[in-house]
This record gives sequence, structure tokens and C-alpha cells, in this order.
Amino acid sequence: MAVAVEYYLLLSAAVFCIGLFGILTRRNALMFLMSVELMLNAANINFIAFSHYHGNLTGQVFSLFTMALAAAEVAVGIGIILVLYRNFRDVDVTKATTMRW
Repeated sequence: MAVAVEYYLLLSAAVFCIGLFGILTRRNALMFLMSVELMLNAANINFIAFSHYHGNLTGQVFSLFTMALAAAEVAVGIGIILVLYRNFRDVDVTKATTMRW
């Protein structure tokens, strides 16, 4: 029994909206990072769903690249969060006003 591609798209849209909501409403830098990960995983769900639907492996390979990109993004993001915490003793992005232009 195969699951229709529409259900994957609905799941992906829901995960993407949760990630977007997290980015727009949170001030914590760690929550930003987690929300971006949710949005990247929503894109991965779409890649894999369309890949399976069309019988092509390109989407699955591209989702692997996206996962590698997400791992690199987490490494850089955690580094930024550590510097933010070291300088401001908090990970609230609104308090880091001296890092702005």
C-alpha cells in the first residue's frame, strides 16, 4: 500500500510552517537553529516524496546533500551561539545589539 504524494506534501507544509513560526516568534538563537532545521527537513520530505513519485533517485541524492548542508549549518550556528553567549551571557538575539551595523 503506497501513501499518496499529497500526504507527504501536507506533512512537509506542516513541518515547514512550524519551522517558520519558530523563526518568526522566538528570540532564542537555539530555537532559531532548530526552526531552520525543521524547514530544511520539510524540504527533504518534498525531495524524497517527488523522487519516489517520479521513480527517480535525484531527489534522494539531493536530500543527502541537504542533510550535509544542515550539519555544516549546525556547526557554524553553534559556533555563533557560543560567541553570543560568551559576549552577552545570553542567547537572546535581541540583546546582541552591538553586533549589528
